[in-house]
Amino acid sequence: MLYPMLLTSPLKDYIWGGTKLKTEYNKKTDLETVAESWELACHKDGHSIIRNGEASGMELERYIALKGDRIVGAHAARYSYFPILIKLLDSAEDLSVQVHPDNDYALRVEGEYGKTEFWYVVDCEPGASLIYGLNREVTKDELRRRIEDNTLLEVCNRVPVKPGDAFLIEAGTLHSIGGGITVAEIQQNSNTTYRVYDYGRIGKDGKPRELHVDKALDVLRLTPSPQPSALPPNLFFAEYDMKQLVSCEFFTVHEFNLHGRCHLASDRSSFQSILVLDGLIELECRTGYNTLEKGDSVFVPADYGAYWLRGNGKFLLTTV
Repeated sequence: MLYPMLLTSPLKDYIWGGTKLKTEYNKKTDLETVAESWELACHKDGHSIIRNGEASGMELERYIALKGDRIVGAHAARYSYFPILIKLLDSAEDLSVQVHPDNDYALRVEGEYGKTEFWYVVDCEPGASLIYGLNREVTKDELRRRIEDNTLLEVCNRVPVKPGDAFLIEAGTLHSIGGGITVAEIQQNSNTTYRVYDYGRIGKDGKPRELHVDKALDVLRLTPSPQPSALPPNLFFAEYDMKQLVSCEFFTVHEFNLHGRCHLASDRSSFQSILVLDGLIELECRTGYNTLEKGDSVFVPADYGAYWLRGNGKFLLTTV
């Protein structure tokens, strides 16, 4: 029987991470810090585990393999493997300045999809900012020189942020999340990153972290990125409001603010992912009830049909 599946997330303790995902988002771990929680993950570097129902304890990817394309939906079935990865990130310190390749380059060179990603700023400290592309057109020779002499930040486009801001980071865009920001990230299912600047930091092995300059220069867009489009206004209903945050070739994301009851349904086109960002929400479906809290992630199979959410809280709904 198909049913909405609560997921346990693999956690990553990269050196820039903090403690918010443990203290505020209920991630249970012995790790001292948690940089990333992979909320929906079917990747060789991390797998979501189902934690309710008859498939409890099974990797989601294994469950999908057993049940077939029906539960991911027609859009996801076009891909050779599960198409997206959803994360929560807690950047206590600046991330490295980096870029991701597109599908053509990544499949040829790395053997996996490229990476276009979307950032939704969940929370941030006053004065926080991120890097989104370049502030002017540059040449590859200039970029290489600036990487070598540590002046790359002079041509980076630094953007101040506040909660609710959203950015589509297309493959080829130079980028970095600044310190003091909590981000929900929806991305293509890829872990390929080309790091070009890392503030001279030393990794856990005691050595400077590796840079990937040649590959980065192969794929990096040398012109400024378009300014992020203004988000559409909220659509207000009696017991919730919602807005579309992004819709691109790879995924569509909506934000819901719930203050009552909301009816949703998955059809044959796509599974649905729910990521709770705040509050306390009850999920009601044919098989019963589940209580969802901040940091919980749910996979709703495609063609499952109707289900209901009630309570007070905020969540993201992602489809492909």
